[in-house]
Amino acid sequence: MIDRYLIRYFLAVVDQGSFSRASRQANVSQPTLSVGIAKLESLLGETLFERSTRRISLTSAGARFLPHARRIESEFNQAAISVRSEGAPEVTRLGILSTIPARLVGQAFGRLHLSNPTLRIEIVEGSEKELSNALARRRIDAALTVVGRGGERYVEQHLYREPYHMALMPEHPAAGHDVVTVEDVAESVMMVRRHCEALSETSRFFTEQGVRPFFSFRSSNDERVMEMVACGLGITIMPASYESSGIVLRPLKGFAVERQIGLVFRTEEEAGQLPPDVEEGVRLLARHVESRT
Repeated sequence: MIDRYLIRYFLAVVDQGSFSRASRQANVSQPTLSVGIAKLESLLGETLFERSTRRISLTSAGARFLPHARRIESEFNQAAISVRSEGAPEVTRLGILSTIPARLVGQAFGRLHLSNPTLRIEIVEGSEKELSNALARRRIDAALTVVGRGGERYVEQHLYREPYHMALMPEHPAAGHDVVTVEDVAESVMMVRRHCEALSETSRFFTEQGVRPFFSFRSSNDERVMEMVACGLGITIMPASYESSGIVLRPLKGFAVERQIGLVFRTEEEAGQLPPDVEEGVRLLARHVESRT
């Protein structure tokens, strides 16, 4: 008989591409995971992984076993859900990118809670990397995050595109321009948004323009960065949806970087299991962003 933990070890190696990362996902030591995979291969009478390359790959037998393993794990999860007491509402754990404005997240899902008080959604905030890891470790059911980077690890559903704009205080000399040029801000003090998905592109853009600014503030908290912009501590590049009465957002000439935001799931099957109310909240948030950009 194949124990469930062996199935989970197998799927962890497939999803992570290495035994070391898979052991972290499964919360076991690497030797324990290796022994488990060896036991599974012994029970099946087949080698499931090619171990000759730096990245672990499936053998033909492993590829044949994979859809069955995913179906078995899904059945386990569905069985657990089906035996929950009727009075206990199901909790959906949704990861949301920390660089999506908190105000828009609150507006979208707060409205849902008002219309459906029994809705149980746990919002888990994180960076792009943190949400990817949380999804792999099954700490969240889905993630609203950056998509379209070319990876095939997860199932992606595109929702919207969003440009990056220059954020300035209203009194900044360039705030009155429809479009800001590099020359307009070359002498300005700037701030770093540590979790910005376009951080490397932003740095490269200004370096290529010969601008090497002084950085007065570095933070992973975008709301705090906005407050600093409003106070005149510096300027920064932010997603265009960050509207605020205390700052002005203007396109930066020549900086055409955009981000694609969408829902990310572990499998196609799980992509179809998001509760309708939660999906409506996500799409409401997307409409809020699109109306502002």
